[in-house]
Amino acid sequence: MILTELLTSIQTLQVCGSTDVNITDILTDSRQVCPGTLFIAVPGTQVDGHRFIPKAIEAGACAVVCQTLPEEQQEGITYIQVADSEAVVGPLAHYFFGRPTEKLDLIGVTGTNGKTTIATLLFKMFRAFGYQCGLVSTVCNYIDDTPIPTEHTTPDPITLNRLLGRMADEGCRYAFMEVSSHSVVQHRIAGLTFKGGIFTNLTRDHLDYHKTFEAYRDAKKGFFDLLPKEAFAVVNADDKNGLFMVQNTQAEVKTYSLRTMADYRARILEESFEGMLLEMDGHEVCVQFIGRFNVQNLLAVYGTAVAMGRRPEDVLVVLSTLKPVNGRFETIRSNEGVTAIVDYAHTPDALDNVLATINEILKKPGQCITVCGAGGNRDKGKRPLMAQSAVRASDRVIITSDNPRFEEPQAIIDDMLAGITTPEEKRKILSIVDRREAIRTACMMAQPGDVILIAGKGHEDYQDIKGVKHHFDDHEVVREAFGLCS
Repeated sequence: MILTELLTSIQTLQVCGSTDVNITDILTDSRQVCPGTLFIAVPGTQVDGHRFIPKAIEAGACAVVCQTLPEEQQEGITYIQVADSEAVVGPLAHYFFGRPTEKLDLIGVTGTNGKTTIATLLFKMFRAFGYQCGLVSTVCNYIDDTPIPTEHTTPDPITLNRLLGRMADEGCRYAFMEVSSHSVVQHRIAGLTFKGGIFTNLTRDHLDYHKTFEAYRDAKKGFFDLLPKEAFAVVNADDKNGLFMVQNTQAEVKTYSLRTMADYRARILEESFEGMLLEMDGHEVCVQFIGRFNVQNLLAVYGTAVAMGRRPEDVLVVLSTLKPVNGRFETIRSNEGVTAIVDYAHTPDALDNVLATINEILKKPGQCITVCGAGGNRDKGKRPLMAQSAVRASDRVIITSDNPRFEEPQAIIDDMLAGITTPEEKRKILSIVDRREAIRTACMMAQPGDVILIAGKGHEDYQDIKGVKHHFDDHEVVREAFGLCS
């Protein structure tokens, strides 16, 4: 692509050199540069990309986008100065990879909990309707039935647009993606055109990055502020931040609720560990999901599909066939009648929701045993709150390691235990640093009729320790402890 054409997607302050050059790739990582690359120097939180301009040029970059022009400019290299180089990465990438969101309908899902479930179920539903679809998700990205490994909830703009470009080129009609708060603030979704946005809920999370709840909330709201008037917004009216999210949106607003008047409504008629019978918009439907929080997720899926033009009856038929997403309230049953539930719950609110569901269904004298931890190098303030949530709604709690990253596991556990103050609460708790041993202990403690919640990692098949990801899968450990492994 000729640089002259590519630069029509952004505003520039100054261009030094010829724009009549062919661009073969765009990158922000100087280590990946090859001849013909447009290198974008982004001032990062750790390292300033401007430092690597000489290295990028040495590797073959023919043009450089930057906020500050180098004092010494090399002959034959084009320098483009912009006000904010981070903000232009997305628009440049979107244009370079063929403007994919002009060729497919992109739906974004944001909120604290439920993003993965909703995005994945929409992906599966529209594939069931016969469409080729793409998915950008915490668990795995997909181009129709081809899996693409993922490391972040929302990838960097170049990776994201390259992926969306592939989806469009391979015939995808729709794409569904999780939109993290980081991605809004860091301009990862800049340049994309969304046909719809979904808001799930908002509770404390990522304050290690955003610092305040208000900043976190406003980052989520920023996604809806960006929606065009041709788009729709489907929001959870049961969350106090639902209508706040769409205060300034141009999009058509639709609401869903279990408790109040809304465009899409549902209630639980029957519930067990096998699933639920729901009444949804006046129709009864059996689903293979459990819990009030999952009814909200299913309502979001239903409402979005209807907003996208599908007949409600057709949506409910497919909804009845869908299964839970990997690591989201997955049940494993022992031969002795013990039920283990593996769930990604890693915030106080998520723990509250999952434990409330378990206790609604649990038949006494069955007990609830919870195994949970908290991630290292993340929001420390939620650690004691998570312990409190677990103790309030469990008969026994084992505090253990999650992903300690570069912190000491025992220090994280101590932070959690600081939230437990009364003798009665302390009697409920064990702390076992080794996660494998903690899960095994819970399985040995459990009696027929008991339920074990193993929270925090869900779909993850690793533990992140000192920068190294070691294989670890909660599902495997449970099955081994239950004697279910062949």
